[in-house]
Amino acid sequence: MAIYVKSTILLLMLIILASSTIYLGSLENYADQEIPEYITQDNTEDNTINDLEATLGRVLFYDKQMSIDKSIACASCHIQQFAFGDTSLVSTGVNGVTGRHSMRLINSRFADEERFFWDERAATLEEQTTMPIQDHAEMGYSGENGAPTLDDLILELNQLPYYQELCFAINGDPELDESRMQNAIAQFIRSIQSFDSKYDDGRAQVDNESVSFPNFTPSENRGKALYLGDPIFGNEGNRIDGGIGCASCHGPPEFAIDPVTRNNGVIIEVNGSQNFEIKKAPTLRDLFNPEGEINGPMMHNGQFATLGEVLNHYNTIGFLPMSTVTQVDPRLRSEQFGQKLNLTPSERVDIRNFLLTLTGSNVYTDPRWSDPFDPNGDIEVIDGVTSTHNHTQPTFSMSPNPASDDVNVYSDTPYDSIEIYNESGQRVASFKSNGSDNNNLDISHLQGGIYFVRLMSGDTSRVSKLMISK
Repeated sequence: MAIYVKSTILLLMLIILASSTIYLGSLENYADQEIPEYITQDNTEDNTINDLEATLGRVLFYDKQMSIDKSIACASCHIQQFAFGDTSLVSTGVNGVTGRHSMRLINSRFADEERFFWDERAATLEEQTTMPIQDHAEMGYSGENGAPTLDDLILELNQLPYYQELCFAINGDPELDESRMQNAIAQFIRSIQSFDSKYDDGRAQVDNESVSFPNFTPSENRGKALYLGDPIFGNEGNRIDGGIGCASCHGPPEFAIDPVTRNNGVIIEVNGSQNFEIKKAPTLRDLFNPEGEINGPMMHNGQFATLGEVLNHYNTIGFLPMSTVTQVDPRLRSEQFGQKLNLTPSERVDIRNFLLTLTGSNVYTDPRWSDPFDPNGDIEVIDGVTSTHNHTQPTFSMSPNPASDDVNVYSDTPYDSIEIYNESGQRVASFKSNGSDNNNLDISHLQGGIYFVRLMSGDTSRVSKLMISK
């Protein structure tokens, strides 16, 4: 038992260490992931995913330095274990709560719809990425009521050694700006994909969607037929045969929302107002987690907690007020009447069983999409200059480490200058190099703690961690 406990503790320590260290010479694979040949939609446009920029995006996505009180990151509202959504009705920000439920981000890349947010107010994913940062309630860099602005945040981030290292590896200079921030976060989000579901296993074995999948149960195949089939309506919007028309708005195999959809009849905002401009929705992939549980409330207002409630809504569009029915998507109506699907209990079971087949497993635990920071919020970037830019990465060491009043810095090549930063990214000391491979630094004026030492010469730089013990 003792050996098992010690081994477990060691394993956890190794996981924590690995998760808080980014080796830029051996990056996670974001750019060359396998995508099924039947997946045809892609809203990437000119911002092609590469491993370095997606890595920067991952750090930005999880960094709580992105909020004014350093308590909130993008990942606080888009949580990996919930398919990058949130189980809360609305998410907590630095100055209150978000105005809408946090949308799941999974498979955001694979949609014909290029606009983002529930009301599609962002023209691209790149534009969307920095809008929550500038929201006064969410992350707080709004410039409102004396609050700092996004430009102020960027100045703060540029003082952090890990962003200097990441940016230098990508661009050959250490500066982060809004465009680079947007591109990197968007690349990371687009890299989050899930194509290892039971549905994908079945789709790979057939020529088209409409035939029965050989790996499906009879109920799952019936549910698929219901999903794909258009309803046949009788009088006053009553369904008398056919399917239930889900695919007309959430088309397979991506199951993303069609870009020309109108409102679906859920018009109440969290604050109680009405809004008919809610047209965007996440993919229906990973609506459930691998245990068969819903990955958080559904719709922009989090109105529905169960799939049964969602089916009730679409089952009875025809019973909504006429002023609402006339403004919903025409695919939810039969002439002037809203649809009444008249779902049977067995049909409800079948459609649920089919939607469960859209859930993958890897995305919930894959380390490439996990938090790169350790529990204290620390992160270290190693080998900050890579062969991508044809630079030779110098190495250096410090002795003693921990140090007290002075420290010797040894490098295999001379450097022009040496800078020391505290854990908050503030530069606390700067030294001109003596031109040799050995520099002795007087650090007697610095308090005990963790610091980052940065050696620079032209376009070459290197950062390492120094412990000062007093």
